[in-house]
Amino acid sequence: MFNLLMFNVDWPSGRVTVPMGRMFEYTDDHITEQYRDSDRTPLLDRLTSLPCLFCEEGTTTETAYVGQINRARIVGREVSLEISFDTDVPPLQNSMIHANRAELHMPSDFEFSRNHWAVKDVDLYRFLLRNVRPRRQRPSVFQIPEHENIEPTLASAMMPFDAGFNAVYEAIQQASSNAGLRCRRADDIWENAAIIQDVVALIDRSRIVVCDCSGRNPNVFYEAGIAHTLGREVILITQSEHDIPFDLRHLRYIRYHNNGEGRAALTQALQARMQTLLGH
Repeated sequence: MFNLLMFNVDWPSGRVTVPMGRMFEYTDDHITEQYRDSDRTPLLDRLTSLPCLFCEEGTTTETAYVGQINRARIVGREVSLEISFDTDVPPLQNSMIHANRAELHMPSDFEFSRNHWAVKDVDLYRFLLRNVRPRRQRPSVFQIPEHENIEPTLASAMMPFDAGFNAVYEAIQQASSNAGLRCRRADDIWENAAIIQDVVALIDRSRIVVCDCSGRNPNVFYEAGIAHTLGREVILITQSEHDIPFDLRHLRYIRYHNNGEGRAALTQALQARMQTLLGH
């Protein structure tokens, strides 16, 4: 069981007031009866023992929090709450909650557009374990966010910054587009003072990372190692099998020729591999 509190209040303040008249909306009758007495007064001691999902109305980028009610008391027709957040659970977005609304017993879209307090017969923390990535240890050489935020339609290309690879990059972009992805490489963006931070941020957000080992470029090998460590799906490509380092030779790679016909074949092979990884 968990409390779902959907109110447009200042949750981070830790002190909020909600109307009693909105309690137990969108709650099954047999659950409601467990949490109020014969006079239909809410049993606050029982309710405050449950974990909570604190939300605002909406289905997009609104922030939601997981936590608990530390104190609750009835004041007239309202309930005064003192709350706190679980620091081991990152803030969520309503878009994620909406996408998984059936699993949270929230089948109606109206539930996202009305202030109310519901009680759901769902193990909230079991749901979070399945759907929210845990905290991770962060490096000191560059910065990554505490929690992953992979963009499901983003691919990235790690390759030498050399004009001779521009046509290869175009072939990778075409493969990505055909697979329903958009492809970027670090020189497409300038978000940080250090280029390595832009590279790492791009890898970290990517669903798929393509690494061109041609020429045994040390930067590409470093970036491939980062992508593997972050758990990204990595596709290795090369113009020569001799450019694949020993530590990576146990992995499959795509070999291509850097001419018109070869790049067209590369696009087809990359597209097929991307579609497989995406489950298409």
